[in-house]
Amino acid sequence: MNKPLSSFDQFRNKIYKIIYKSDTVSGRLFDLILLGVILFSVILIMLETVQGFNQKYHEQLIVFEWIVTVLFTIEYLLRIICINKPFRYIFNFYGIIDLLAILPMYLSRIFPGTNVFVIVRALRLLRLFKILHIPQINSQYLQLINALKASKGKIIVFIYFVLVCTIIIGSLMYLIEGKEGGFTSIPVSIYWTIVTLTTVGYGDISPITPLGQFVASLVMILGYGIIAVPTGIVTAEFAKNTLKNSVHTHKNPCPNCGLIEHPDDSKFCYQCGATLSPK
Repeated sequence: MNKPLSSFDQFRNKIYKIIYKSDTVSGRLFDLILLGVILFSVILIMLETVQGFNQKYHEQLIVFEWIVTVLFTIEYLLRIICINKPFRYIFNFYGIIDLLAILPMYLSRIFPGTNVFVIVRALRLLRLFKILHIPQINSQYLQLINALKASKGKIIVFIYFVLVCTIIIGSLMYLIEGKEGGFTSIPVSIYWTIVTLTTVGYGDISPITPLGQFVASLVMILGYGIIAVPTGIVTAEFAKNTLKNSVHTHKNPCPNCGLIEHPDDSKFCYQCGATLSPK
């Protein structure tokens, strides 16, 4: 016979379902409230850096920030209370982020002069990733992560190629332009190459010789292709994973052509039209 749960255990179970189970109404509501509070706290941080606004509403901003800090503190403590292995949460990535997000306000009171560390509160923005465990978002998140993992090798090779091209072009521009054109060293020339390839174009250094301007034009055109390549690599992998997720291996192959991959609700083979065996 199961021993009835104590009031405290019932409270822990209820809090656990609200905080960690986003497939319930209360869990989804909690995630939405958490999202709103995080965004509100980040807005407060930004407003505090606006000198005129901060001078006029400094006291109100501090009050709101303490309210947000207390809410995050309560949430942090509840997360520790409601799980069976609290140290697993305390010392994992999000647990450390949660702690760092609430400490600065308390430290600013205990140790005067530590207000500069209040900017660490911006780490709360990382907590937005907590809502990624919502099923609707989690599916898209996993597809993107899988696409990035599948693209890792190609992207590394591409970055290596870009670095080699950057060093070669930078060295070439150093020889063409020289110190007179502002290319005082190869590292400075490489800096110019990176700025030009990424189409940022600060304009602090620019070629003055016809040959240098011709090379710069080629680098600018090359820059558009360099920006597009990694995007295309990831997009191709993302599309491939999406297609793979939308198709599954049927329990029985097509009796006519032997094709085994069909959509979940297929009754007929999409290659030859033969009737598929039921699952």
